[in-house]
Amino acid sequence: MSLMKTRRGKWFLLITVMVLSLAVLSGCAPSAAVTHTTEDLKNGGFWQSNVVYYFAIALDKFADWFNGEYGLAVLVMVIIVRTLILPLTIKQVKSSRAMQAIQPELQKIQKKYKDTPEKVQQETMRLFQENKVNPMAGCLPLIVQMPIFIALYNSIYYNPHLREHSFLWLELGKPDHLFILPVLAALTTFIQTRMMTKMNPMQQQGPMQFMMMIYPVLIFVMSYNFPAALPLYWVYSNIYTIVQNYFLYRNNDKHKLAIASAVKSTDDSTAVKSKGGSKASKGAKKSK
Repeated sequence: MSLMKTRRGKWFLLITVMVLSLAVLSGCAPSAAVTHTTEDLKNGGFWQSNVVYYFAIALDKFADWFNGEYGLAVLVMVIIVRTLILPLTIKQVKSSRAMQAIQPELQKIQKKYKDTPEKVQQETMRLFQENKVNPMAGCLPLIVQMPIFIALYNSIYYNPHLREHSFLWLELGKPDHLFILPVLAALTTFIQTRMMTKMNPMQQQGPMQFMMMIYPVLIFVMSYNFPAALPLYWVYSNIYTIVQNYFLYRNNDKHKLAIASAVKSTDDSTAVKSKGGSKASKGAKKSK
């Protein structure tokens, strides 16, 4: 029961983050006739002057490395951002493996205390703590990336060089209505989520199956309507994730076996408690 609540809570949080981000993105864009420049951000509010401004400046600097090529500047931005959050991703992978490894123990708890939900919750939390499992760890990389993505979205509108820049067949400041980039963004998103479900059997259930079907559709719709620089960011980020996950999960079975052998069993904990109790009772009898 508590495990199901934890999973539902995790997916509710992920979906909430996505919906809120969509709402912010659709509401924070300036009007169609954009006349602002990067320097105007200095006189804006806290978010614009302290976050978006530096993203816009960073994109300019990265573009200078490639003779003004902003399509490659977005790639550099992806590599830097994803590398910075790599420790969080590694932590997520470890937590995911540990969660899979403790499944037999969770099932024991649910079977043993099926008539006492509070005890199930208590024992489940104890099992998580003893085995250093954080069921919400999978949310961290997404939550960290959302402010970055929103800042990138704003910096595009306030950067006249990027708005007017062409990269391959794209005008980075305008949507790609040839469908090429939206299809690529949706396809790489599907491959990424499909890859995750194969590597983590727990995610082949309920919410993840739903996300695997609906998320690429959302990405396609957003990519068709947003400036091309944003779905380009998605495509780069998805490719990075696919390569990253290949290396992180390639020895997944071996890692899971190692973690499973180190899992602290509920039976062991119960045995320790019972031994402690029996010793205490023996001591009491001797004192009498």
